[in-house]
Amino acid sequence: MAEEGLDVEVWYCSDESIKGKLDKGFSTNVKWDIPLLDGYPYRFYKNQSWRPSIYNGFWGLINIGILKCLFKAKKSVVLVHGWANFTSAASIIIAKISGHTVCLRGESPLNQELIKPVWNRFIKKIWLQLFLFLFIDKFLYIGKQNKAFYKYYGVKEKKLVFTPYAVDNERFQNAAKELLPRKMELRRKLGLPENGKIILYSGKYIPKKRPIDLLEAYKLLTQQHNQLLNLESEGHNSSPSTELLNYVLLMVGDGGLRSEMEAYISKHNLRNVFLTGFINQSDIAKYYAVSDVFVMCSGLGETWGLSVNEATNFNLPLVVSDITGCANDLVKAGENGYISITGNPENLKTYIVESLKLCKINSVNLIQQYSYSNIIDNFKKEIIA
Repeated sequence: MAEEGLDVEVWYCSDESIKGKLDKGFSTNVKWDIPLLDGYPYRFYKNQSWRPSIYNGFWGLINIGILKCLFKAKKSVVLVHGWANFTSAASIIIAKISGHTVCLRGESPLNQELIKPVWNRFIKKIWLQLFLFLFIDKFLYIGKQNKAFYKYYGVKEKKLVFTPYAVDNERFQNAAKELLPRKMELRRKLGLPENGKIILYSGKYIPKKRPIDLLEAYKLLTQQHNQLLNLESEGHNSSPSTELLNYVLLMVGDGGLRSEMEAYISKHNLRNVFLTGFINQSDIAKYYAVSDVFVMCSGLGETWGLSVNEATNFNLPLVVSDITGCANDLVKAGENGYISITGNPENLKTYIVESLKLCKINSVNLIQQYSYSNIIDNFKKEIIA
């Protein structure tokens, strides 16, 4: 936004990720190795919560300084990301009272909202539709399910602006051009088998991501593979399966479920499963480049899934669970992948096999709709103009 000439200043409620503190999802200290603060003005505000942390729920962020500055600031467009903590919710109200144009950019998908209990949605109707949303001028939706969520809670079409969830497409596509021709070389350097089909998972090892589902699907896949090989060796298969290469499961990430995953791998004697540990941004592209299919099998709480954007930039076939927020946006069934049934390893296994049969995948035009430039263009046209 700053490069495009917008007069922007970012106000931060916390510096936990900048300092490299413990990331509870990865269960390790995480300090990102790409610049996060270059090229734009910003401020960090003191967090006055009695339990200060981005992980401590609604009261984990209480930044009184932000609320005071909203009263003093010249009339501006105030863009708030969500309402899940005190500072965000209070900023929406204070900004509107102070005469600013207030924009909300949240993540919530309708398909996950409808799973929640009726009483939960009733309370949210009162809190959001009858109160908080009245202070908001424009709702910046990230995808189809997020737009449906806002409409479910009474937001009119004229207040909705498409500002898609995006990654740095240019950076990933440039990396793809450089790395894909070196696929086998990279496999050797990363200690991965050169032969076989690599199934890639990239994310935290936490319940929301359901990594055990993928291990179960992989177990079924290898069992099926071995049965076919046995039939072939016994002469029962009339068509030799030369495509029956070894499968490799590459699980990029780390987190609290790691010990449970390792126990499952050991119990079922699963081979060619690689748990990498945390991989930082400067190296993540290599793992997309060496892979043959990308899987996101997440459950409730996966409001989008930016790893799917990253994989799409490498033209990887996708298998994404139906509850994942981006599934209806980024997966075109039978063209660039499939949408699997959440929590169903058998279905997940089937679609992994089917996705590996896809050819001539071209997701570049699709992913360009989910880009920084599209965000900025729509923001300028619908809000700044």
